[in-house]
Amino acid sequence: MRLGFKIGARFLKSNIGQTILIILGISIGVSVQIFIGSLIQGLQKSLVDKTIGNASQITVTADAADKKLNNYDEIIKLIQSADKDITTISPVSDHPVFLDREEDAASLLLRGFDLTSADEIYDLKKQLVEGSMPVGRNEVILGTDIKDKYDLHTGEDISVITPEKELVTLTIKGFYDLKVKSINTTWAITNLETSQDIFKEDGKITSVEIQVKDSSVFSADIIGNSISTALQGRDVTITNWKEQNEQLLSGLKGQSISSYMIQIFVLISVVLGIASVLAISVLQKSKQIGILKAMGMKNRMACYVFLSQGIILGGFGAAFGIVLGLGLSYGFSTFALNPDGTPIVALYLNKGFISISVLVALLSSVAASLLPAVKSARLNPVDIIRNN
Repeated sequence: MRLGFKIGARFLKSNIGQTILIILGISIGVSVQIFIGSLIQGLQKSLVDKTIGNASQITVTADAADKKLNNYDEIIKLIQSADKDITTISPVSDHPVFLDREEDAASLLLRGFDLTSADEIYDLKKQLVEGSMPVGRNEVILGTDIKDKYDLHTGEDISVITPEKELVTLTIKGFYDLKVKSINTTWAITNLETSQDIFKEDGKITSVEIQVKDSSVFSADIIGNSISTALQGRDVTITNWKEQNEQLLSGLKGQSISSYMIQIFVLISVVLGIASVLAISVLQKSKQIGILKAMGMKNRMACYVFLSQGIILGGFGAAFGIVLGLGLSYGFSTFALNPDGTPIVALYLNKGFISISVLVALLSSVAASLLPAVKSARLNPVDIIRNN
């Protein structure tokens, strides 16, 4: 085996220009795979993060007539035991209210959170542009759009009217910006106890919001089914982000399919290039192979000479392809920027994907050398020597 490898390496060295061109072709193929794959995966991750990264990925709501969940501590324990990939569970008490402004009343959604768990979902502390957390009793944080519309300030008292026409005074603790206008103009965030006190619903909530591990985001429907089984017999409805974002999922699938198609055709072109060059090499080196066979080299060893060339070419091509692919990915994320200076697509490197790309390149190179290897094994040394 070692002899076949040495002979194969010597054949490659004997025509170094041709060898460099093959390695360059493999490198470009691998780099395109890594660049396109990383670009698509980075774009998908960015879209998913912006869409549901800071939002409830699975939500449990009540089917009861009053739309309330009782004994929610027990429900939370059952949810925790449903699946090991659940990371955050946040009880929520939601109620519509009106911001009492003489000149222009506004409809708000008073959202009572367990602020510790809610911060893990919505990243509230980082989204605060003014004020601070935690939010105490009868305190509230509002969106920046409400602040601008009504010229509100931290520490100011506001009055809200409940559907039962009760007037409640709340103190503004700060202002947030969740980057979504519909949220910034409607959510009034307070703690769970304040919402329960205002609406006299001690021990009751309206929903449970859940997040899962990043690696399990696309399994939210399966995890939702596990939660449904754990809560069997209770009047609840379980929804997940995939049900609510079918168009986004369709777009992501389209991106993935197009990425795979590009990579497949790149691979085919690389395989054909290697196979054709090595096939020509069999003809070029037929005299040497004939002499070696006449000296006792077996057909299996002749095959290995060309298989070893495929391994060498694939190894060097994959190595240079990684460097080139990472360079392209870094350059794109560095120079392709939005007007605010942030990358159009953030740099995302998946070690698993890169490893698979390298493995596929190696296997493709070996596969491309199979036909020339078999052809070399069939060469008759007597005919070769006689014709030369």
